[in-house]
Amino acid sequence: MKPIPERCPLFVRHHAGLQPALALFGVCAIILAGCGRPAAPVAAAPVEVGIVTLEQRPAALTKELPGRTNAYRLAEVRARVDGIVLKRHFTEGADVTEGQVLYQIETAPYEAALASARATQARADANLQLTAQSEKRQSDLFAIKAISQQDYDNVVAQLRVAEADAASAAAAVKVAQINLDYTAVRAPIAGRVGRSQVTEGAYVRQAEATLLTTIQQLDPIYLDMTEANAEVLRMKERIAQGTVGDLQPAQVSVTLVLEDGRTYPEKGVMQFLDATVTPTTGSVALRALVPNPRQELLPGMFVRGRLEGAIMPRAILVPQVAVFRDARGEPYVFLVGEGDKIEQRSIKAGQTIGDQWLVESGLAAGERIVVEGTQKVRSGATVRPVPLAVTQSKS
Repeated sequence: MKPIPERCPLFVRHHAGLQPALALFGVCAIILAGCGRPAAPVAAAPVEVGIVTLEQRPAALTKELPGRTNAYRLAEVRARVDGIVLKRHFTEGADVTEGQVLYQIETAPYEAALASARATQARADANLQLTAQSEKRQSDLFAIKAISQQDYDNVVAQLRVAEADAASAAAAVKVAQINLDYTAVRAPIAGRVGRSQVTEGAYVRQAEATLLTTIQQLDPIYLDMTEANAEVLRMKERIAQGTVGDLQPAQVSVTLVLEDGRTYPEKGVMQFLDATVTPTTGSVALRALVPNPRQELLPGMFVRGRLEGAIMPRAILVPQVAVFRDARGEPYVFLVGEGDKIEQRSIKAGQTIGDQWLVESGLAAGERIVVEGTQKVRSGATVRPVPLAVTQSKS
């Protein structure tokens, strides 16, 4: 069979009908080929983060220490004479005034001793008077050489002995009066009296200084605390370097936090820092004086003392929300460095002041800290920093 000539009119008509279909097929192929190619990458916009710019400013330092309360004054009431206790004149646990009679010890033996001492004193006074008159007469005779020097010297010596006897008798009367007064046992201080250690009919002795009761003055009251000597040395070094302003104990106020978490309304003041370090614990004792007008605080209570008054004039403070910790527990922050790139910086954080950390090292004034948007950043990433006030206003 012979091939149909390419110029055959029938062949040309047949191909002419296929041209539109072939053209449509080519267009679709081009479109599908374009869909299968990957799109060109589009650069991501920098993440917006909220920042604060660090600055140095004064900061008040605080320190909480454990402690126990102790009475401002504590007096042990003891027997100062021997005898039988006849009467107790107070209610246990009540408040007593200074000089108030607490016990009455039998007085009869001491009244008799006082009477005897007074009689001895009267005899000594009479002998002194007689000897003084004799000395005056002998003095007149000696002046006209009527008696010898020896006779006059003897009279003068007798006068001196009579004077000594009179003075001794007067002292004995005073001692007897003191012992009689001691039979009325009085409160040496004002305060709250404790439990009575003796009852009526008990025999008490001066030699053993029998304990009768105790009195504690509760207003004001002491708070005794302890601090590690290393921390004390650290604070002294800060003061010497000028990092912390010079501080005297009287400038330190103390706020008490009770066992139930309540803050005691009255503020105390530091009294002193002990000059001795306890060898077994390596700690130093501190004492504060706290007003206790309602006697809410009792001796022996466990409380925490919050010490305030130290000022760091050039402190660097960082919001707590901006500080994170790594796997080792070390704190770090995200900085916005040159070119607005994120840098992770390790820091040394001290105590918290409100909602901020006091940074002891690792940061300087003028550096920019990421506070908001930290979950969207990583080291080396470029960000768009916005001051925190602007970021907060947008939200």
